[in-house]
Formats: sequence, structure tokens, C-alpha cells
Amino acid sequence: MRFCYPHCYVSEIITLMLEYNIIVVGASAGGVEALTYLVKNLPPDLNAAVIIVLHVSSNGTSVLPKILSRASNLPVSHAQDGEAIVHGWIYVAPPDYHLLVEPGYLRLTRGPKENRHRPAIDTLFRTAARTYEQRVIAVLLTGMLDDGTAGLIAVKMRGGVAIVQNPDDAMYPDMPRNAIENVENIDHILPLSDIPSTLVALVNRPMEVEPEESVPSKMEFESKIAQLNLEAVENESDRPGKPSTFGCPDCGGILWELEEGNLLRFRCRTGHAFSAGTLLATQSDKLEDALWIAFRALEEKASLSHRMASRMEARNQTLAAERFKEEAHSAWQRSAIIRDVLLKVDANTNVD
Repeated sequence: MRFCYPHCYVSEIITLMLEYNIIVVGASAGGVEALTYLVKNLPPDLNAAVIIVLHVSSNGTSVLPKILSRASNLPVSHAQDGEAIVHGWIYVAPPDYHLLVEPGYLRLTRGPKENRHRPAIDTLFRTAARTYEQRVIAVLLTGMLDDGTAGLIAVKMRGGVAIVQNPDDAMYPDMPRNAIENVENIDHILPLSDIPSTLVALVNRPMEVEPEESVPSKMEFESKIAQLNLEAVENESDRPGKPSTFGCPDCGGILWELEEGNLLRFRCRTGHAFSAGTLLATQSDKLEDALWIAFRALEEKASLSHRMASRMEARNQTLAAERFKEEAHSAWQRSAIIRDVLLKVDANTNVD
């Protein structure tokens, strides 16, 4: 049975947490299989809490806890807002909610999407690092694009441990590969088969907790804005980064550039966040949407012009009929050009 402790007791809870005991895990495409293997090989007496974000559809019902429960030696459930963090329990982010780590408990929020996802891996990793510093072990598994890279940077910045699945071992290698390319001093790059034993060894290893340092202002800002904190949204002077020339694909607002080592990211006033790679992919999607709209509009214009030409001919209005025929022909020509572009886009998208 789980208990949701009142927040006034949080200080009593966290005084017991003086070792590696917060394991945060992020996965995307191919993640169900990877997570199933991971939890299957964790012992029932694991002296840590495991907190998982898997990219899932915001419109569906997640059955991930049921799937993992069938394989796991530990209890698994969707996280609840305000729920106390308990060792030996696996918490899964529910669909369409960011899962945040606070001192001794978990928070669920429907704040702005990060890298087009809610829940987002970066949000989980960043808030865990902000709260538990060296005690955090972050594990990044299979997936596309690069969610999780910025979160791993935050974990390393706060002295935590970063584990990345070997890209050659991952069903979808993009997320691990991007992390390896952009995060300095990753502690372990491992095949999935070696990750459970490494986690057990880390959890059971004594560690010296260094004096806590203040949370970097950028990390604090990004943790707050995941909850759509109005103070963070409205505060112009302390907003990290610098204004870019790009607009947010989600809300149209100005994007601020954020640089962390080799990683370039963007975040808008209301909190939508994108890595450079995700922003480029999103812009490509928006461009394709615009092309489909233009294709449809030209086809409709051509069809209507052709119909009007037929009506003018029936009334013996020859000049008007010719004008509408020319407009129909011109619209069909332009729609054919856009059609060719769309077919090329689809062909490039379908290439492995």
C-alpha cells in the first residue's frame, strides 16, 4: 500500500535519503520492450524508487503499469499528484502529464510540452536533478530524436549519474546517440542487458554526499515553467537565454535560445521547449501541413473555376468562360507542382 504524505512531513522523509536512491528512466520508441527487460531484472528489495517516463499518446489510455507489473518483482503504478516517494516502488508517468520530482513526493502537471511531448523525459530528469542532486541515477533508453539529452546535462551538472543505452544495442538509437554526442562525462554507456546489474551495484554502493549547492537559476526557471508558474512566465529580466529569430511552432511566440555545451535548445514565453533537432523536425511537419493546405486550396479553386466556365459557356458568355478556364488551368498547374513536392516529402519520410 502507498501513502501520500502531507507536504509538512517532507523534511522527515528526505533526511533518510542519503544514497543513490532516485532512479529516473526515459524511453520512447521501442521503450516498452526495453523497460520490460529492465524492471524484470531489478530485485524485489531494491533500495531505490524508480520513476519512468515513456512517450505515449496523450489521447490513449496507458497500460504500461500493467505490462511492467507482469514482468516486475516490484510494484508498478501510475504516479499520483502529491504522492510520497517510496523505495522499492516503480512510478510511471500517466499520459498527457509531466511527472516532476519534488522533495519527498511527486507532482503531475499539464504544463507546456517539451520536445513535443507531455510527459517529457527532460522535465523528469531536470526536476530530479534539481531536488536530489548526487543521489539521482538517470537512465536513457531507446528512442527517436533527442528528448532526454538536456535532462542528462542537468543530472551531470548536479553531480548525479548518467547511464545511456549503447546506440548499437537500442531498437531506435537516436536518443542515446544524441546524448552521447552532447553530454560530457556520461558515466556508463551500456547494452540493455548490463543496465539492471549496474543500477543494483550503484544503489548498494555507499556514497559521500557533498554539501548542497544552490540550484542554477536556469534549472530553477525551467523546473518552474514546467508547472506554468506565472512568476516564471511573466519574469522578463531573469529569463535564461536570448531572443531568437524563430517563432514557437505551438503558440507562435518568440523562442529564446539556450546553449548548454554543444546542445542548442529553444523555449518560448509560455514554456514550450525544443531542441534544435526537434524544432527542425517540427518546422518540417508545419511546412508539410502548409503545403497540404495550399494543395487543397488550389484544387478547390481549379474545380470551382472549371464549374464557373461551364456555366458561362451554357449562357454563351464566351469571354468569361475563357477567363475561368485559364484560372482553372493555372490552379491545376500550381497544384501539380505542390503535389510533386509532397510526394518527394513522403518518399524521404519513408526511407529508413
